[in-house]
Amino acid sequence: MRKWGIVISVVYALILLGLIVPVVIFFSGFKFDSAAKFFAGVRDTYQDWFFWILAGAILVSQALLLFLSVDTSQKRLKPRTHILVSVTVGALLTALLSFAVVFSLGVAIRGDKFGGSFFNEATNILLIWGALWLLWGILFYFYFRNSFLVVARLVSWLLKGSVLELLIAVPCHIIVRRRNDCSAPMATSFGIATGIAIMLLSFGPSVLFLYKKRLDSYPSHSA
Repeated sequence: MRKWGIVISVVYALILLGLIVPVVIFFSGFKFDSAAKFFAGVRDTYQDWFFWILAGAILVSQALLLFLSVDTSQKRLKPRTHILVSVTVGALLTALLSFAVVFSLGVAIRGDKFGGSFFNEATNILLIWGALWLLWGILFYFYFRNSFLVVARLVSWLLKGSVLELLIAVPCHIIVRRRNDCSAPMATSFGIATGIAIMLLSFGPSVLFLYKKRLDSYPSHSA
């Protein structure tokens, strides 16, 4: 099970870094006169430290949820150790989805004027993300502190939340593209990428969790 978790994590990282990033850049509205300029835009994204903070947070969260989902040792006792890790990971990803929703709606309504120069600073974005992370973390902790199925429920919520976020981000992206806004398509493209990334992230833990559940349903042959 743990080996399959590693395989799924590696495949997910390749999909996120090798497929989702170029697609987002393509849909963000940049005008590329040649393939060389497009690949230059992809290269610049990979060299941006802010991108690696977001990508690293998602990739680490994927790995943590995978390995926590196959650890059933807390079934006999209250999950006093793992609940903080699970809640922290779930709150981080939910905060990212929440921020993407607010950002997409904001640029759909106000266009490039949304947020003014505030969102031009990466540190300001991280502060908002951190505030949402703390808020969701507190809510999740009080909701899941007496639950033995923390990871399963969190993954279910993340999958539903990512689908809902895409239902908001995609129409917002269409609106800002038709208005020919300058920077707004970048925000909605970020929202689409976030929704797809977390939706794909949810499938990994879900698959291993269902696999483990099926194994547990088989009768034991031990004497």
